[in-house]
Amino acid sequence: MNGSVSGHIRGRHRLFDTRPPAQQQTAALFGGGLSGFLVQCGENTTCHFDDHPQIVPAMGALTNIIAGEVANGGRIDKALAEASGLSRERIKALMAEGRISLAGKPVAQASLKVEAGTAFAIDVPQAIPAEAVAQDIPLTIVYEDEHLIIVDKPAGLVVHPAAGNLDGTLVNALLHHCRGQLSGIGGVARPGIVHRIDKDTSGLLVVAKTDKAHEGLAVQFADHSIERAYNAVVGGQPRPAAGTVRGAIARSVHDRKKMALVEDGRGKHAVTHFRTLEALRGATLVECRLETGRTHQVRVHMASIGHALLGDPVYGRTPSQLRPILNRLTFSRQALHAAELGFVHPVSGERVHFISPLPDDMRTLIDELRH
Repeated sequence: MNGSVSGHIRGRHRLFDTRPPAQQQTAALFGGGLSGFLVQCGENTTCHFDDHPQIVPAMGALTNIIAGEVANGGRIDKALAEASGLSRERIKALMAEGRISLAGKPVAQASLKVEAGTAFAIDVPQAIPAEAVAQDIPLTIVYEDEHLIIVDKPAGLVVHPAAGNLDGTLVNALLHHCRGQLSGIGGVARPGIVHRIDKDTSGLLVVAKTDKAHEGLAVQFADHSIERAYNAVVGGQPRPAAGTVRGAIARSVHDRKKMALVEDGRGKHAVTHFRTLEALRGATLVECRLETGRTHQVRVHMASIGHALLGDPVYGRTPSQLRPILNRLTFSRQALHAAELGFVHPVSGERVHFISPLPDDMRTLIDELRH
């Protein structure tokens, strides 16, 4: 909350800060946004909700209520942002979750107008810890030294904590395994993370244990000298059996959770080289080697040439004749495995190369499609 909004948020503005020191501290905490305030307030022994009458702990502090009256009329999102200290985007998100009411009634449309003096209430979910915590989660370690670690990630494991996956991630497991000794360059939520693979993609991932290793690996990822190969089961038989897909990738304008091919200049340059490893019944096992490493690159590129990955819930529909097989096998993820990873060790200078065999679920699927 900035100095132009009063400590009581009842629509009155201050041109200078005349609050007691404890309440001035409150304003400083709000400068990082409400979520930052909630984390810091809970950790600060001199900071109490009594100093912030606009924040009402609700039902065991699972949420916090910001209540008051709108100071200036106008668009709802703008008026509430000014009154609460939250950003307009945060207001819109909370509105979409049904967490905002005006004059006791839920409101869902940010562009509607509101009159000055209207009572409001904003239900803000409790802030999550900024730092990932160590958790004893089994890991398959392919290689490890004092500088880096190579993990064979199973499908279903999220790489780092984020909204919707606050723990139970690869980072949580690594913090336990490495006793907290991971590179700090990725920040407190992503320590050691140099690159990622999707939650439902299995395979090899390199993680930095030291900042020197992180910096050296990041350079290789940036200049595309990292060797990466994926095995995928795609629908149909690609013709020709091998080729290269080139196409810039950016976030879809229609669905922000998806990536899409876009015209050059708008997205990030992406190149995938594919070749057929084995023709299957109504499908093909292919190898995809990446020149670049964009989000969902293999999935987007293979779908763009009409051969989407089997089981991919986002970029393609499994051929109708194969659906009974996937259902019977309860195969419910994209058939994609990060099979090879090679790079120059960022400290020793030695060229290293790692290979991961196909996981059981993909081997079972391939065996079924051979008959």
